[in-house]
Amino acid sequence: MGETTGGGGWRRAGFAGAAIGVLAAGAAAGVAVERLTVGRSVRQKARLALDATGPYGTLRGTPGRALADDGTVLAYETDGTDGAAGTGAADGARVVDGAGEAGRTGAAEGSGEAPVTVVFSHGFCLSQDSWHYQREALRGRVRTVFWDQRGHGRSARGPEEPVTIDRLGRDLKAVIDAAAPEGPLVLVGHSMGGMTVMALADRHPELIRDRVVGVALIGTSAGRLEEVSYGLPLAGVNAVRRVLPGVLRALGSQAELVEKGRRATADLFAGLVKKYSFASKDVDPAVVRFAERMIESVPVDVVAAFYPAFGAHDKLAALAAFRDLPALALAGDQDLVTPASHTEAIAEALPGSHLVVVPDAGHLVMLERPGAVTDALTALLARAGEGPDNG
Repeated sequence: MGETTGGGGWRRAGFAGAAIGVLAAGAAAGVAVERLTVGRSVRQKARLALDATGPYGTLRGTPGRALADDGTVLAYETDGTDGAAGTGAADGARVVDGAGEAGRTGAAEGSGEAPVTVVFSHGFCLSQDSWHYQREALRGRVRTVFWDQRGHGRSARGPEEPVTIDRLGRDLKAVIDAAAPEGPLVLVGHSMGGMTVMALADRHPELIRDRVVGVALIGTSAGRLEEVSYGLPLAGVNAVRRVLPGVLRALGSQAELVEKGRRATADLFAGLVKKYSFASKDVDPAVVRFAERMIESVPVDVVAAFYPAFGAHDKLAALAAFRDLPALALAGDQDLVTPASHTEAIAEALPGSHLVVVPDAGHLVMLERPGAVTDALTALLARAGEGPDNG
């Protein structure tokens, strides 16, 4: 109906856009009433002020580009063990420049043996910057790779739609081949990123066997996501599931209109993000706003292209590839998107894993309770015999 729909149409587009924002956080509805009692201009000024607050999203490493097997360019960054950024190709990475040509491949810095590399995979509608606190804590202590999943952050979208979790697993393999072609690996994934790690294991068990020395699965699920209620009544969830695929397809074809509506309902969107991303009352407003910015940066048609993948995701059997490895299964106890019970199921499938359920934490536990997540990751690295505490 385009822009001729009038005020009612704009409201519908706005609330549709807000609903897409919720999906970006992984949920469906609910907003704090008190937000509606504050003037819109005041809230807008507050958002602008928070945008300039804190260092979130400012950490940068040595940039590289990996080429997926369908030609999609995937952006990643490396941090080395020198206290600052990584050293790109000199760290052993095969990089692709902006024109898509392969760069040179170098040896590991300082020796003929490649160091351990910790590869971080982010969740749906986030970016590599979602690991801000962990990146800051580990910088200079262990070599790390942070990458943007296709359609997110600085990575290209790619030709394949809808996007499958198996497709993301192949993307992760391309990033590893480019950024860490040699040496031991520790794989870390949050939410969709954890599913990506499982898909990699499903397709490349030999890589897990030969090179992976530890794995961390954070706020994620091995399957049965269709059973998640997002804190809503069962009848409401079932109704949403019936209509949502068609709604997403329709909204994806009117992306420009929906994006305008989402911006017009920024206050509702912000409340939804907070409800489904965080659980504690004392979370830093600047962190909440940082999460909003990441989520709202993902176009609605990208959201629509990814959504079917979650209902089809089933990688419980793939966890067997990690059975003999040091493993971490971690979740917030009040995660409404991928409930802690899903993390507990992962831990049950990995008898030697360390299960951590963080109290008073939601889906974005690595931003809400960064110390708990970083401590658990550091302990995992030590158990793997490759961490910053190992000698």
